[in-house]
Amino acid sequence: MRPEKLFALFSEVTRLKGVGPGAKKALGRLFYGDESARPIVRDVVFHLPVSVVDRRNSPTLPKAQDGDIVTWIMRVESHQPPVRKRGVKLPYKVICHTKDGFVTLVFFHAKGDYLLQVLPVGAERVVSGRFERYDTLAQISHPDIIAKPEEFNAIAALEPIYPLTGGLSNRYLSKIISAALEIVPELPEWLDPAYLAQQKWKDWKASLLSAHRVSTPEDLSPLSVARQRLAYDEVLANQLALALVRTRFKKPLAAPVMASGALRAKAIASLPYHLTQGQEQVLHEIDEDLKSGSRMLRLLQGDVGSGKTIVALLAALSVVEAGRQAALMVPTELLAKQHYASIRRIVEPLGVRVLLLTGGMKADVTEGDIIIGTHALIQEKVAFRDLALCVIDEQHRFGVAQRLALSAKSSDAHVLVMTATPIPRTLTMTAFGDMDCSTLTEKPAGRREIATKAIPLSRTEEVLEGVARATAKGEKVYWICPLVEESDDDDARTDPAAAQARYVEFTHRFGPRVGLAHGRIPPQERDAVMAGFAGDQYDILVATTVVEVGVDVPDATIIVIEHAERFGLAQLHQLRGRVGRSDKPSACILLYVDRSGEVAKSRLRVIRETNDGFRIAEEDLKLRGSGDILGVRQSGMPDFRFADLGLHYDLLRAAHDDAKLILHRDGELKSPRGQALRHLLYLFGYDENIRFLGAG
Repeated sequence: MRPEKLFALFSEVTRLKGVGPGAKKALGRLFYGDESARPIVRDVVFHLPVSVVDRRNSPTLPKAQDGDIVTWIMRVESHQPPVRKRGVKLPYKVICHTKDGFVTLVFFHAKGDYLLQVLPVGAERVVSGRFERYDTLAQISHPDIIAKPEEFNAIAALEPIYPLTGGLSNRYLSKIISAALEIVPELPEWLDPAYLAQQKWKDWKASLLSAHRVSTPEDLSPLSVARQRLAYDEVLANQLALALVRTRFKKPLAAPVMASGALRAKAIASLPYHLTQGQEQVLHEIDEDLKSGSRMLRLLQGDVGSGKTIVALLAALSVVEAGRQAALMVPTELLAKQHYASIRRIVEPLGVRVLLLTGGMKADVTEGDIIIGTHALIQEKVAFRDLALCVIDEQHRFGVAQRLALSAKSSDAHVLVMTATPIPRTLTMTAFGDMDCSTLTEKPAGRREIATKAIPLSRTEEVLEGVARATAKGEKVYWICPLVEESDDDDARTDPAAAQARYVEFTHRFGPRVGLAHGRIPPQERDAVMAGFAGDQYDILVATTVVEVGVDVPDATIIVIEHAERFGLAQLHQLRGRVGRSDKPSACILLYVDRSGEVAKSRLRVIRETNDGFRIAEEDLKLRGSGDILGVRQSGMPDFRFADLGLHYDLLRAAHDDAKLILHRDGELKSPRGQALRHLLYLFGYDENIRFLGAG
C-alpha cells in the first residue's frame, strides 16, 4: 500500500486552487497527450521550467531595445478605447508615462471595464513585458505583468517559463505549480548519507523547490545541483525496480535443460550458410544459461540482418530435444506468420511440431513443440504443456509486463528477448538492466552493404525514373512517406508526400502493381497488402513506418524515404534494413528538403557514412537526447522526466551499483533506508515492483 506521506502527491489535480474541469483537460494533454487522462499533483511538481524571463532589466526609455523584456514603474495618463475604422476594430490603448517618456500599452480583444479597473487613470503601476517601437512610438503589447508598486518586490526577478499546451498560459500554469509545491511533503531520506554529502546535494524536497524557483539562468541546466539530485533519484528508482524484477525472476530454480545437440546439428546442416562466430558465441552463452539451474533472462541485441532468429530457433531446439516447449512472441500477425512459415521449413523435416497462435485463432498449444504467436500467447486461457523457453522478438514493442506475463506461463521458463533496434549502452542499462546482454555484430555471409544516398526533393523525378528501371528488372521498391494524409498542423501542411496521394500518383504512373500500407488501414487488410508485396502481387509498396518491423522481402532492393530529415537516426536505420536482405545490390535513398536544419543534416550525414547500427544509436543519443531516441516512444523504455542519459551517465552507473548493494544488504527493503526507498519507488510509479517484496 502506498505510504500515507505520498497521498497528497497522488491526489487529482482538481484539489489544487484554480484547477477546474477545463484546466484538468489541458493538464492531461500537457502531461499525457490525452485530455481524458487523470493527471495528479505529482505530475505538476515534476513539470520543470525550460527557460527563464529576466525581469531585472529596467533601462531608460531611450536605451530600450526592440524585443527586450523591460520592467518599469509607470503613471497611467489616459485610456483610448478602440474605434471601428472601415470595419476594422483597432486595439485598446492605455497611455502611460515613465520617468523619462511616454509608453503605450496595447491590448487586442480587451474588455475596457477590466482595463479601467487594473489601470486606473492617475495611478502608478509596475508593468513588465516585451518592448517594441511602432512608427517611432514606444509600446508594450499585452504586458505580462501589471501590479501595484507595493507588489514590486513580489514580482519574480527571474520568472520560470514552462512547457505549455493550448488552454494554459505560463502565468496560469505557474500559479497551479506554486499551489502544488505548497503541499509537497517532507519525505524520509533514501540516499546514502555519505554519497549525499559527497555530492553536496540538499534533501529531495529542497531540491525540487530549487529546480522550480530558479535564481540564476544556470539553475536550468541539467547539471545544476538541484537537477542532478532529482535525476539521481529517478535513475536510482529505475535501477532498483529492475534489480527487483531480476531478483524475483531468478529466485525460482529451473530444471537444467540437458540436450545432446543432435537435433540442433541436423538443423544447422540443413542451412544454406555457416553460422557466424558471433552466433556460435551467443549460442554458447545461452546453452550455459539453460544448463545452469537458474532461470535465464537474456537480451540479444543484433543489427538488422545479423541472424538473431536462427540463434533463437537453435536454442529452442535444445529445449525441444529435452522434451519441453518453446514459445516465440512477436509484435504483429504478419511477422508471426512469416516466422511460422520459415521455421516450419527448417524443423518439420526433423519431426518438430510448430504451431501458430494469433488473435483470431484457437490452437491447442499443448500439442506444439515450438509455438509462434502475438500477444495472444499471454492470454489467460492459453496454457502450455511444459514451457521452458520464451523468446520475445522486437522487445521494444513490448514492456516489462508482457515479458513477465509470458514467462509466468511456467514456473521455470527461461527468457530470451531480442531487438533489432541497436540501443546505446545507457538505454540498455535503463530499459534492460535486469538482464544479461549478448550482442551480434557480424552479418551472415552473402549480405551486401546497402548503398545510401541523400538526394534533395527537387530531384524526385530522377529517383522515380530509377524506380521504373528497377521494377522492369523484377526488383521491388519501398517508398516511405512520413504522413498518411495532409494535416492541419503547420509542419505537415508543407508536406506533399502524403502516402495516400503518392499511392494515387504511382498507380497512374506505374499501373496496378502498387500497394498501400499505413496505420489507418485495418490490420488484416494491411497484412494482405504487405503479403502481396512479399509475393507476386505488387512491385512497389507505398507505406508509412508500419514497415519498420515487417515482412522479409529478398527481392526488395530499393527503399526511398521521403522527407528523411523528419525521421530519427535509429528509425532511418531500421527502415533501411528492409532492403539488402539478399545478395543483390541494394540502395537506400533519403529524399530531403534543401533548407533542412543542422541537426537534420547531421543525422543524414551519419546514416550515409555508416551501416553500423550501434554507432548510429550512440550518435542519435548525442543529437536528440534520450527522450525519444528510437524514433517513437517505446513502451519498453522508461520515460525520464529529470534524467538526461547523454549528460547523466555517471549518475546512472552510480545508481546501478547502489541498487545492487541495497538489495544485497536488505533484499526485502525492511531497514529504515529500505522503508525510505519504498517511498522512492512509489514516487516514480514502480508500484508493481514493490509487490515483488511481498507485504508492504
